[in-house]
Amino acid sequence: MKEFRLPKELSLPKQLSLPKGMIKMPKNTPPTNPIGKKYQAAVAAYSRQLGDPTLRLNFSQEADAFFRRCALGVWANGGPVTDKHVDAYNAICSPGHAPTQALFFEVSAGASEPPTFQPPGFFQEIVAADRGTQRNRAGQFIDLCNVVLTLLASVDDEVSPAEAEYITDCLATLTALAGKPVENVKPVSPTPKPEQEQPGPAAAQTQSETAEAPETAQAEPLPTTEELLAQLDALCGLDKVKKDVRSLINLIKIRTLRKEHDLPVPPMSLHLVFMGNPGTGKTTVARLLAGLYRAIGVLSKGQLVEVDRSGLVAGYVGQTAIQTQKVIQSALGGVLFIDEAYSLAGQGANDFGYEAIDTILKAMEDHRDELVVIVAGYEGPMARFLQSNPGLESRFNKYFYFEDYTGPQLTQIFLGMCEKNGYKPDQELSDFLPGFFDQMYAERDDNFGNGRDVRNLFEKLISAQSDRVAQLEEVTVDDLMQVTLADFRAAEPEDD
Repeated sequence: MKEFRLPKELSLPKQLSLPKGMIKMPKNTPPTNPIGKKYQAAVAAYSRQLGDPTLRLNFSQEADAFFRRCALGVWANGGPVTDKHVDAYNAICSPGHAPTQALFFEVSAGASEPPTFQPPGFFQEIVAADRGTQRNRAGQFIDLCNVVLTLLASVDDEVSPAEAEYITDCLATLTALAGKPVENVKPVSPTPKPEQEQPGPAAAQTQSETAEAPETAQAEPLPTTEELLAQLDALCGLDKVKKDVRSLINLIKIRTLRKEHDLPVPPMSLHLVFMGNPGTGKTTVARLLAGLYRAIGVLSKGQLVEVDRSGLVAGYVGQTAIQTQKVIQSALGGVLFIDEAYSLAGQGANDFGYEAIDTILKAMEDHRDELVVIVAGYEGPMARFLQSNPGLESRFNKYFYFEDYTGPQLTQIFLGMCEKNGYKPDQELSDFLPGFFDQMYAERDDNFGNGRDVRNLFEKLISAQSDRVAQLEEVTVDDLMQVTLADFRAAEPEDD
């Protein structure tokens, strides 16, 4: 399993001493603070390993705000805020984003009344994306948080016991949400003081025995066909897609039985075309299909490798084939999911995208028993893309159509997000939601994002609710869970 690897410059040595040395960053990068450079390198390293363009986009849009909130929480448990803290706060800025300009009193006020630690909205999506695959992006994100939060705590050159405890609690919260044992979270150690008493021989012996104790970690069992189909059925809407998936699985099963009885089987392509608008569940269904192919014995691993044009096409002659081959090798035994596949063609006769197409077609022939390819995108451009190359038309002859979610389905998705994340709409909001989503569906245009728009609205709602609850003198559990119509109104996108 591929784990998240930080650049060497960011590896925190023992006793959490601050890393030294400069990190080369792209030009036109706003932060000049060393903390900002290290933060950018860590975030960029994680983003590159996400793979899925949608996950990368959501992470890019939300990471800075999340880590700024974390910074305030960490510093609230340390000493007084100094100019170093303010500079570090303003330097929390991903590449391509404008830096904040918070003043000293703003950071001080934020640290004196810090927001309650709340996992970012995209984290649940990452956890869901890992299910049924061998990816560990959720665990890698927890590793990233460990490094960034410790880096922020070290702004004043030491990590206090209270800061270390706060960081450990944050990591435990994320680990629990990821469905992993909380005991696996390694506590963050505070920076030792010179006068700190060293452990005696007995304590040292106990620590040594503990360190040498073998870990009995067991691999998580892979989901069965029935479990994967149950996950498929639990998805909102997609009735036609669910039926098509079941028919495909049944067809493959019967083909297998016919082979076992030495009966002839006609040739069959397992490669698929997913057509539909963004946010309709194409990636989720592709991930479940990869697991199903593994469960019924078609594929050996069942991993899903998600990629778009930027992950396949290089900028120099001959490099695209090499880059595409690397992606194909990582997908062998599983499914290669190419989002917006039509972007590989139609940009001129000399476009390097055609080299990627040719390489993929050859791999589909050379690795016919080891690789399944799913191409996805809008219906019109996908149809033109498949017609652009005879090889594409012959290999992709099964089409799944993902329809837009209706108003009631959008409402169901929204309420499901609330329930999953521990929020309860009050009666006024519950009465309002059906009409709102009916209108959203009726007025949808070419930019309609379906479930993606619902998720973005939900995340804005949680932010608005946090702003309201933070003003209360005494906060109850009900206050933390309840979301109101006023919260929802504050989260609605403004009309142009």
